[in-house]
Amino acid sequence: MQEAHGWRKCNGAEGPRLLGELRYGAMFRRKPAQPAPADRWLVIGLGNPGREYERSRHNVGFLVIDELARRHGARVTDRAAKSLTGRIRRGEHELVLAKPQTWMNLSGQAAKALKAKYDVPLGRLLVVHDELDLPFGRLRIRSGGSSAGNHGLDSLIGSFGTKTFPRIRVGVGRPVGDAVDYVLSPFTDDERAQLPDLVRRVADAVEYTVEHGLDRAMTEFNRG
Repeated sequence: MQEAHGWRKCNGAEGPRLLGELRYGAMFRRKPAQPAPADRWLVIGLGNPGREYERSRHNVGFLVIDELARRHGARVTDRAAKSLTGRIRRGEHELVLAKPQTWMNLSGQAAKALKAKYDVPLGRLLVVHDELDLPFGRLRIRSGGSSAGNHGLDSLIGSFGTKTFPRIRVGVGRPVGDAVDYVLSPFTDDERAQLPDLVRRVADAVEYTVEHGLDRAMTEFNRG
């Protein structure tokens, strides 16, 4: 009797309504997450949010992200994972560009959220940051290492649980006085004149790393 009742329910007057509900529910059923494409890279430029820090030494990572977006006709304006983000393509590779909107010392919170959202392994995550231990204008690509006192990197190392992730260190020079005031201050007039070329070279290094791999990029850019 129950089987007959069920048949009448689905094929009688109630049938169309029940079938409609099933189709409606299927529309909103959660789809399984798709794996990230193997050509996706996550490029994170470190810096501080706010107009007062836009041209400070600590924000050189943001400047490089903006340059990458500019040369590909993109914008870094989407909000995701505590960051401003955008996407570009370089040949066969997709690059997710990100500027964390936490303060520098909390950059790891955004970086960890970005890594999870875009499902990118640490080997295809590239961090761009200012470096006191390099003279202004020099850059070094590394596969890991200590933070060298950069609190943004300290935060990333703590969040990732490892010091091993690719990074581009952009030299801003070490001051005689207080380092905190120095990195939060604008570049000098002489440095500003050289800054566009420096930012372009770092953006070139990012693209080269994505296309040719970390080892070849270190050989190509870690000269001098």
